Amino acid sequence: MAVQLNTMPREAVEHVWPLQPATGAVSAVRRGAGTVLAEWKVSPEVIEDSLLVVSELLTNALVHALPPAQLRLSWFRSDGLDTLRVEVTDAGPAPAEGRSAAEIDPDEHGRGEAIVHALATRHGIRVHAGGVTRWADLVAA
Repeated sequence: MAVQLNTMPREAVEHVWPLQPATGAVSAVRRGAGTVLAEWKVSPEVIEDSLLVVSELLTNALVHALPPAQLRLSWFRSDGLDTLRVEVTDAGPAPAEGRSAAEIDPDEHGRGEAIVHALATRHGIRVHAGGVTRWADLVAA
């Protein structure tokens, strides 16, 4: 399947959303991200994949990390290709409550990382004084 390339902004652009630890927060931020990506004229295929990555990384921050958390989307040109970077920063891992990771049913959790790996061209984790940033690049090629 060919991916339609749209006009890239002359300069890199970005948008940041705080993530509130509340019911419906991931859905609200995802909708906002979809609106911004459409305004940036990101190709529909990249929007679809990136919104799935956004959902997975934000849910991970809500479930497994301490607040505050934020989403940063950056649309830029890298190595001659239009690239969308999805970054979610949180305050670091939350202490385990009640169950160890070994006790969690893999059918309930654990697919997010595999989804990000499958959809992203590059991805990684940065640990810094303010917490942890998980990022993924999706390339429109």
